Formats: sequence, structure tokens, C-alpha cells
Amino acid sequence: IFLILLIPFSLTRTFGRMVGQVRQGYAIAAVMGVLALLSVTLTMTFQGLLTTPVLVLGGTAVAMATDGGRAAMLNSGAHGLTEVLYAFTSASNNNGSAFAGVTVNTVWYDTALGLCMAFGRFLPIVFVLALAGSLARQGHTPESDGTLPTHRPQFVGMVAGVTVVLVALTFLPALALGPLAEGIH
Repeated sequence: IFLILLIPFSLTRTFGRMVGQVRQGYAIAAVMGVLALLSVTLTMTFQGLLTTPVLVLGGTAVAMATDGGRAAMLNSGAHGLTEVLYAFTSASNNNGSAFAGVTVNTVWYDTALGLCMAFGRFLPIVFVLALAGSLARQGHTPESDGTLPTHRPQFVGMVAGVTVVLVALTFLPALALGPLAEGIH
């Protein structure tokens, strides 16, 4: 969710520079920049850099590095990594299901996946509410030549493209080591 909030901030300023009038975006960009800095600082304090990638990838890395995480795995290699990666992905983003090959009914996994589930649900909510509050306090800015229209296909394509690239760069390395390597094997 943080990246989804960061993308419009970046695109608003970028498109403002492209048309030569950035003062339209500065009012929103200033508040969103403070909130982005605050959210990065809070996220770095609690989990690292970004909420979901750190919970999923960090949790998987810790599980693979500790005896408690590896002891609950019935499979080794790429399939075992896939099972643990899925468990942390599901806990951080959904309801906490897991493959049958990893026994998550241990103290280590109960604690780790419970923390992932709590942080994965509530930290993005806090960040979104903070952004919504700041946007609600802002006044209306009249349209001008430098206003970025957000209802056109160009804006939608840029947001979708940047989102796909950022998500791919974040998760493809882990997917290459687990599910993709298992499929090739």
C-alpha cells in the first residue's frame, strides 16, 4: 500500500515538471512528502523499509536462517522455500493459510505468522488514514495548464507500469529461488 501511495506523489510532481508548472503539485506534494518520510521512518523502525515486502521476505529469511523455522519443514530445497514463502505471504496479506508440507503449529511459527498478520493488516491502515487526513485538510486548487489529468489513459498506464515494475523488482528474486526453480526442476 505504501508504494501505491508513493506512486501518485511521484507521478504528480513528474508530470508537473513535464508540462512546466509544478506549483500545482507542490501543495499536495509537500504534505505527501512529509507523510512518506514519516511512514518510511516508522516502517524502518518497526520492520525495515516497506511493510509487506519486509514481512514476507524478511519472515521467510528468518525462518530459513533459524532452527525453529527449518525444523517445521517436511520438504527441503525449492519446495520447502516455496512453502515458507507462501505461509508468510498469506499471513501478511490474507488469513494465514499454509501448505501442508510446513508444520506451522509450532511456537515459532505461531508467533512469527501472528506478528506478520497483525503488522500486515494494521500498519497500512495507519498510513492510509494519515494520508486521508492530510488530503481532507487541503483546500481546492483551481485547474490550470499544469494540472495533471488523472482520468486519461496516459496516467493510468504510468501508474500501472510503475506498479508492475516495482512489484516485480521486489518479489521476483524470491520467486526465482522458490516456485520458479521448483517448476523448472
